[in-house]
Amino acid sequence: MIDPLISLAFSIQSNKGVYALLLGSGVSRSAQVPTGWEVVLDLIRKLAEIENEDCEPDPAAWYKKNLGKDPDYSNLLGSIVKSPAERNQLLRGYFEPSEEERDEGLKLPTAAHKAIAKLVSRGYVRVIVTTNFDRLLENALKDEGIEPTVISTSDAVKGALPLVHTKCTLLKVNGDYLDTRIRNTHDELASYDEETDRLLDQIFDEFGLIVCGWSGDWDKALRAAMERCKNHRFTIYWTDIRELTDSVNDLIKLRRGEFICIQNADTFFGEMTDNIFALENYSAPRHPLSAPVLMARVKKYLRDDRYDIRLHDLVNQEVEKLYNELSENETFPVSGIPKDKLEDEFRRQVQLYESFTEPALSMMITGCRWGDKSHEDLWVHCLERIANPPEVKHEHDHHLNNLRRYPALLLLYGSGMSLIAAGNYELFSALLNKPRIRTTFRDEIPATYFETSNVIEETFQKLLPNMKSQPTPLSNHLYEILRDPLRDILPQETRYQECFDRFEYLFTLVYVNLYKEKHGDIWAPEGCFSWRNLPRDPKRTIMKIIQLEIEQEDSAWPPLKAGLFGGDIDRFKKVKQEYDNFLGRVTSV
Repeated sequence: MIDPLISLAFSIQSNKGVYALLLGSGVSRSAQVPTGWEVVLDLIRKLAEIENEDCEPDPAAWYKKNLGKDPDYSNLLGSIVKSPAERNQLLRGYFEPSEEERDEGLKLPTAAHKAIAKLVSRGYVRVIVTTNFDRLLENALKDEGIEPTVISTSDAVKGALPLVHTKCTLLKVNGDYLDTRIRNTHDELASYDEETDRLLDQIFDEFGLIVCGWSGDWDKALRAAMERCKNHRFTIYWTDIRELTDSVNDLIKLRRGEFICIQNADTFFGEMTDNIFALENYSAPRHPLSAPVLMARVKKYLRDDRYDIRLHDLVNQEVEKLYNELSENETFPVSGIPKDKLEDEFRRQVQLYESFTEPALSMMITGCRWGDKSHEDLWVHCLERIANPPEVKHEHDHHLNNLRRYPALLLLYGSGMSLIAAGNYELFSALLNKPRIRTTFRDEIPATYFETSNVIEETFQKLLPNMKSQPTPLSNHLYEILRDPLRDILPQETRYQECFDRFEYLFTLVYVNLYKEKHGDIWAPEGCFSWRNLPRDPKRTIMKIIQLEIEQEDSAWPPLKAGLFGGDIDRFKKVKQEYDNFLGRVTSV
């Protein structure tokens, strides 16, 4: 069974602006804002105090006994305070925070109000119906830069813009706390004016509905409006913290709705918003320019020196955009993940990192393939910028923290293979040796830092899609996901595999050379090249192909001429032989 919260997130994300909200007092409960009836009871207590009488334990019964009628909000206010200014000041005390309450976070927008405001700001919710008198939602919306169209009287309904022409319409069916015409009593809640009924009919007919914090029993006119609606185009999701009454269950059945039991409004809207934004991040294009358009622009700018400034601006704009997206803590948290959710969070973040990095990856692949020496600093800067995410100073999970370098690993692999396809070993050497990567203890370079287990530890590499039984899971995964971005440059499968294996093998030998200088022995991770042959010649591996190239070209071998291994062929031969022997021992175990 799919979690109803997940189903709801899919519905909202794929039907932007289709769902309206129906909110009751439960949404404002954690802000400790009183309900309208609680205000009435407190006003009765104040009235009894003025008359030196005790109205407890039932203030409403005391009021009816002494005044001969049920409590009425407007009449009560008139009995206690006479002028509009005095009424206004009295009511503000119930709904607006004092300095002390503000310091304690009371009578301020809750997590639920803030989450709803974010949904509105991104266009997922455009219509909200509420029984609440407070202005917490209006304040949360204003914090997001949204000025809602507020309708709280029949006159406002008549003068309101059509729903389709507003960013957000907030219908306060029971009124606003600063208007004495608010509805509180059974009689007042039994019916609405004709204009309000007509607007409710339109909303319930044209929109799906998410109900939260509303009992469904007290507001008879609102319930009647729901019962009148015969349309079932979109689902109604009814949430509550407890089991529903029989009458509400009957209403849900009538509307063919679905019940979701929640912990509270804050948690519900928080989780729902996170789910929707996660789907948005996964499914939405990460850039207004698609990867093919970006590639075309980079090619155009590379062909003519007159476009150098445009190329520089385009590349830096893309890199900064990606850097800021990858630095978003809400999207890529590194702490606060329960242990039983860590593996799922790891998979989610891997998927998002790949999606976010795609435009910059295509841009670097194209730029490295068709660029020249004059563009070296540009691509070095790209890799260095993405390889240095903001430092996390608080306690964190090291798996997720290390994973923050994964986009840079994608860029290194993609651009490195592109450079090998172009035979541009000078820039290949520059990408391995020039970018500086900040770590806790020292600066490193890609050639020493991007040993794959530094980014994803071996136990977590097997969590990658379909990689549980693979001998080199991260290498295999990179081989699969880089295929499409490099297809324009490497259309033939055999050529793609050869470039991938050549990149990994050369990168590994550079790593081994530097590792041995520092530690005096040999070690390096394995890549796909360690266990497979080339499809065009089953008896040949990339190790054998490079061996033949060295025998034929000697010191003129392009990677050596570009400065790798200090340009020293004897040094290279020694490193290669020692690593090949090491690899033979490891793979034979």
